[in-house]
Parts: sequence; structure tokens; C-alpha cells
Amino acid sequence: MQGLIQRVKHANVQVDNRVIGQIQQGILLLLGVEKLDDKAVADKLLHKVSNYRIFTDENDKMNLSLKDIQGELLVVSQFTLAADTKKGMRPSFSSAATPDQARELYEYFVSQAQSQGIKVATGEFAADMQVSLCNDGPVTFNLKA
Repeated sequence: MQGLIQRVKHANVQVDNRVIGQIQQGILLLLGVEKLDDKAVADKLLHKVSNYRIFTDENDKMNLSLKDIQGELLVVSQFTLAADTKKGMRPSFSSAATPDQARELYEYFVSQAQSQGIKVATGEFAADMQVSLCNDGPVTFNLKA
């Protein structure tokens, strides 16, 4: 499981020209699920996402986490993160989880984040989504569990 996180001033996701999820300051997480992932892997990634120190403190140093600033989290499923791009000119998705497995772990991740008191918004699993954001910095990291 991996997550591409972006520190944002605000972000939203639309389906059919309708905003279905939006946040203010926090993290936009593009979440990719792979075949060997399970709930323990999801828990590990959630711990990283919520505690990764990417927000600046009073000395302009990246010392604060999403939890520290009481930021918001927008979680968008993104199976293309599981692509193998090492050879050829077309990505292979052989390591991506099946849609059923990915949906289960995506929903589990979201529910676990909410149970920790994080304000969470989401996209729509397997939908054609348009994501808009104001990347703050820009600050972007690829986290793997």
C-alpha cells in the first residue's frame, strides 16, 4: 500500500461536476492498494500519514503532523499508484489489488482515520474523478507501508 501525500491549503474532488469531498488545510492522499496489502499494512500507512511531520512550526521547520495541526484529510483511491513502470512504454498493473480487495482496504483506511478523530473527506471509489488542490509549498511525498 502506498500513498502520495500532498500538503494542501485546500482540495476537493468532483464526480459528474459535483463536489463530493473537500477539505481545508491538511493532506490530500492518493491511496494505492496492492495485492499483498492487508489491514495491518493499512494501519501502518495511516500512522505514517497522520503523524508525518510536513507542516511548519513557528520556526518555519517541518516539525508538525496532520494531527498536530488538527488538519483535514482527503482520501482518493488511485490504483495507478500500483503500476510497474520499470520497463516498456506502458504501465503494468499486475501488482494492483483486485477491485473488491482495494475497496475493502480503502474503506477500512477511511474508517480507521475517522475513528482517530481526523476530519476525513473522500472521493468515490472507482469513479471518474477530478481532483483540484492548492499544493502548499509545494510539498509532496510518496509513503509506503
